[in-house]
Amino acid sequence: MPRFEQDSDVRALGEALATLRRDRGLSQAEAGARLDMTSQGWGLYEAGKRPGLFRPDVQRRLTAALDASPEDLALAAARITADTPAAPVTKGVESGGRNWAGAPVAAPATTERLQISNDDLAPWAASGVVLEFDPGRWPRRDQGCVIDLTDGSRLIRLYDRADADRLYLRGGPDGLDAETVLDRGRAVRVAAVIARIDP
Repeated sequence: MPRFEQDSDVRALGEALATLRRDRGLSQAEAGARLDMTSQGWGLYEAGKRPGLFRPDVQRRLTAALDASPEDLALAAARITADTPAAPVTKGVESGGRNWAGAPVAAPATTERLQISNDDLAPWAASGVVLEFDPGRWPRRDQGCVIDLTDGSRLIRLYDRADADRLYLRGGPDGLDAETVLDRGRAVRVAAVIARIDP
């Protein structure tokens, strides 16, 4: 394979790493600093130009810096691969002419809403507040999250961090400073709260 060509799997994995980083609101420098790595070093992983991106130990290190798991990376890469249309076959360089169509318009995200019926997260959000959340977005630290559990119930907390086995959350009947540790196996879906609508 020529040096300038890049395998689509490597590219998708790098893009997935970038997506996870952006979803958590981190710059390349901030993510790299969590591993004593420069922003350029992190950027090489995202560009698929650093060896080892397919190694499980490297994926664990990189995703742990993002409070994510290698499974989150694989899911993000699968979404990117599924959303990428096949490249058209061209001969040489082609120009689209002088017409400019503008930036592509992103499809609107599918969000959901629910109303809080208790004061577990007061003063961040009290009873009666409507939360809008995005099931396709992982929460950042100190961001609200809605977690659907395997038993069919739903948990609303502030996200703190995660590791491969557990989610660390704040809030609950004991107040906003109380920590809840949740086994990741109990969580079916974790969604970031993107808006609070006061009554």
